[in-house]
Amino acid sequence: MRALVTGGAGFIGSHLCESLLAAGNQVWCVDNLHLGREAHVAHLRSDHAFTFEKLDLRDEAGLDALFSRARFDFVYHLAANSDVVAGSRDRRVDLELGPGAFMPVLECMARHGVRSILLASSSAVFGESEGALEEDRGPMRPISFYGAAKLSCEAWLCAYAHHVGLRALVLRLPNVVGPRATHGVLLDFITRLRADRSKLVALGNGEQRKPYLHVTDLMTAIECTTSRAWEGLEVYHVAGKGDTSVRTIAAIVLEEAGSPSTPVEFAEEARGWTGDVPRYAYDTERIEALGWKCRYHSTAAVRQAVREMLATP
Repeated sequence: MRALVTGGAGFIGSHLCESLLAAGNQVWCVDNLHLGREAHVAHLRSDHAFTFEKLDLRDEAGLDALFSRARFDFVYHLAANSDVVAGSRDRRVDLELGPGAFMPVLECMARHGVRSILLASSSAVFGESEGALEEDRGPMRPISFYGAAKLSCEAWLCAYAHHVGLRALVLRLPNVVGPRATHGVLLDFITRLRADRSKLVALGNGEQRKPYLHVTDLMTAIECTTSRAWEGLEVYHVAGKGDTSVRTIAAIVLEEAGSPSTPVEFAEEARGWTGDVPRYAYDTERIEALGWKCRYHSTAAVRQAVREMLATP
């Protein structure tokens, strides 16, 4: 398979490039390096089946030329502004790097006859909802610009799937953790602790509780959902079992870093930032019916990721 991975030099994207190469595919990694880093894929450059292209997806002429040269079979669209806090500071970022970057990809697919695509989406499309979130139940009322961008991308993909005849998968991801993370509470805590071991400052009151998924479990979920025959558009929720609070994450980081007595300073607010959803849960019956099982429970995924991240300078 000739695969395009947009946002391929990012956290999840670099792991996906590895996974696809290991399965014997040819992989083109495209990234504008807004959050991605060339260092994340430097170890792949010696593989003759791997190509890195520094390209902004909004450059439709450049993207069209790449589609002409590479003749892709499958597109994995991971490109986005995954730094939700940064998106709340600059409200244009998620529009430009969300649907603004996705539309040229869809247009190039339509022009060049590429029929298969996976879109990485998020629980953020729901906003604040009660109970376990099911794929086909709303309402969807995102409270972050990141969530709004992801919901918009889902809507455009649905329309293109209908009009162009795409085979489309939407995977709504939880909080994914692991080495090469470019954002998130684990990286935030580790960075702050490395800078000052006298205290650890947390955003919010620490009671935020969410499901965490190790990136290796996400790779098996992607393989499970894409290695089948299907038509039209399908949506799957991906998450490990259980959830983990920010207080627990802080304790794990301090324990694994050898600083269990370091005090943690929590705020009074129930959410970490404007647009943060303090609690959510996924119904994962649909993807489990395909035979997918996660390796790590949410808290075990956090601990494994912390160990891996602390081992990286």
